[in-house]
Amino acid sequence: MSITLVTDDTAITRLAEQLDGAPCIGLDTEFMRERTYRPQLCLLQLSTPTQIACVDPLAGASLDALNGVLTSDAVVKVIHAARQDLEALWPLFGRIGNVFDTQVAAALAGMSAQIGYSELVRRLLNIELAKSQTRTDWSRRPLSDAQLDYAADDVRHLGTLRERLMQMLADLGRLGWLDEELRDLCTPEQLFVDPDRAHERLRWAGELDADRARLAQHLATWRERRAIDKNRPRTWILDDAALRALTLSAPRHRAALAALPELTPGFIERSGAAILEVIAAADLPAQLPPPPARSRPDPQHTAQVKRLSAIVQDTARELSLSAEILATRRDLEALAHGRRDIDALRGWRRQVVGEKLLAGC
Repeated sequence: MSITLVTDDTAITRLAEQLDGAPCIGLDTEFMRERTYRPQLCLLQLSTPTQIACVDPLAGASLDALNGVLTSDAVVKVIHAARQDLEALWPLFGRIGNVFDTQVAAALAGMSAQIGYSELVRRLLNIELAKSQTRTDWSRRPLSDAQLDYAADDVRHLGTLRERLMQMLADLGRLGWLDEELRDLCTPEQLFVDPDRAHERLRWAGELDADRARLAQHLATWRERRAIDKNRPRTWILDDAALRALTLSAPRHRAALAALPELTPGFIERSGAAILEVIAAADLPAQLPPPPARSRPDPQHTAQVKRLSAIVQDTARELSLSAEILATRRDLEALAHGRRDIDALRGWRRQVVGEKLLAGC
């Protein structure tokens, strides 16, 4: 199968015309995000049974001609572990239409929830893929033949993997499960962090009193929005240890900020005033109670989570599935606390394990 490097408007238009009639397209991206909040698209690979194209978005040409085929629901786009690829493509194309995620399908077929592309190719197709370019800098030009070969391999087998996985899931009667899993894959809610809900990612937030929980929400929202505005990783703006220290101490003036060892003088100089405004906006009482001590596990709660986990493990064994596909530890913790807004109580999961979990509460 030939590999074509596509770098100019004419070639991109021609490629779009060739792809327009394809029922299924393999898709992958190479991107960099070590220094940025958003993934920076460096290469877009597209495949059909007869060709592989590596489209260079850094060459200066417009990718607009590909918009129709990539956003169309009439053409299946086969991607492995699609989330970051979809995120990288969003600024150019918005929602990618009709995505088949081979990692999701493999998990429903009984493989590891996070199975890698190379391992999936090895297991289903008995093909060993080269790993020589796994740590390459995809932003550097020119691209070498080795880089292009590696990038092409990432889409070369996607169509065949989809066929194998579809057959496996059909034999297991799980194609309906797959439809549910893929339905919301390309929505902004799945791809992006809502700044107003960024505090939900803080594992320690559940230990806080009500006032500090409100402050943690304000600080996490400020950090997320600043990271988006600056296009820098959120931990470059404010790492989790510093965010926690601010939440627990709730400093009201610059000297109190300077007293926190988790904050650098440079951060205080750049962002101290903004942080004090965020803390003021949280509308805290003049005197906060002492920071809450880390609570000891409640024996009853721990026992209930253990019972729920056993239900999940038993069901997973019966179905030959990874247990985390059915319910995560966080799901079970939330369920034991009385919450019902968890994935294990929705769709096909409710049918196979959710009702059992509710009965075990």
